[in-house]
Amino acid sequence: MQTPTATVSKVTISLPPNLLEFADRQAQQLRISRSEIISRALAQAKAAEEERLAAEGYRFYSQEASEFAEASARAFAEVLNHAG
Repeated sequence: MQTPTATVSKVTISLPPNLLEFADRQAQQLRISRSEIISRALAQAKAAEEERLAAEGYRFYSQEASEFAEASARAFAEVLNHAG
């Protein structure tokens, strides 16, 4: 959501009539501007994308850490077997 001190840029966009009508209804219901409705929708899409990328990264690194732990455990067991 925008803060009063946020820097904004004006843009011109084209929307299908059904999306424009939806944006206008939402803006009227929430008593905010059409621009704010569109800004919030984009902010939500951005947050969802960032969350998806973070989850993908966590899955990758957890798999990598798991593989490292397994390899380390095997190496440690081998060292213990040779020491004993």
